Amino acid sequence: MKFFIDTADLDEIKEALSWGCLAGVTTNPSLYARTGGKLADFEDHMVKIAEMCGDLPVSAESQAKTTEGMIEEGRHLASLAPNIVVKLPICAESLAATHTLAAEGVRINMTLIFSAPQALLAANAGARYVSPFVGRFDDIGEDGISELANVVTAIGNYDWTGKNVDNVCEIITASVRTPNHVTQAALMGADIATVPFGALKKCLKHPLTDQGMASFDADWAKVVAAQ
Repeated sequence: MKFFIDTADLDEIKEALSWGCLAGVTTNPSLYARTGGKLADFEDHMVKIAEMCGDLPVSAESQAKTTEGMIEEGRHLASLAPNIVVKLPICAESLAATHTLAAEGVRINMTLIFSAPQALLAANAGARYVSPFVGRFDDIGEDGISELANVVTAIGNYDWTGKNVDNVCEIITASVRTPNHVTQAALMGADIATVPFGALKKCLKHPLTDQGMASFDADWAKVVAAQ
């Protein structure tokens, strides 16, 4: 499974890239707002992220509400850098926009997906990525992992050749909150997990690892003291 980082923070992206295990970046309006960025600086910010990431995909979300607006804004966002993926929320307008943009070679990440039928509609329209959410199900006391499993099975049942420029539809596990979300997504075969930096750091940690390192350090200190 590939790891994307779910952030618009340049410092977080830089550190995650230094680990050598990052395969892409996803952003959204809320994440950009948390950086304190201004509307006038949004496009420059997306370009900076795209340049930092080389050829790794970077999702930038359209704020248009009509099909025509999504198509126009999608074309513009895609023109900012060759690795920018246009992110659209699942709805009737975005399906129509995806159908047009995908035919033009624009890669689409369809977001805010909460069911297998939504994911299948997005993939059929030409989405390069579909992003089912997990954590938001947990927030309302439902099982996001079981819904993700439905999406993985449903998308995996079919061949998406001819639907988009890359002839594949990858599943991005989104709204990830815990290392267990990552584990369960990987076990069921989801292609990607897009993870906030805080949750990504949690994936790196385990109390037994910390204990083991402390034990090694203590034993080595005895060796050094005995010299």
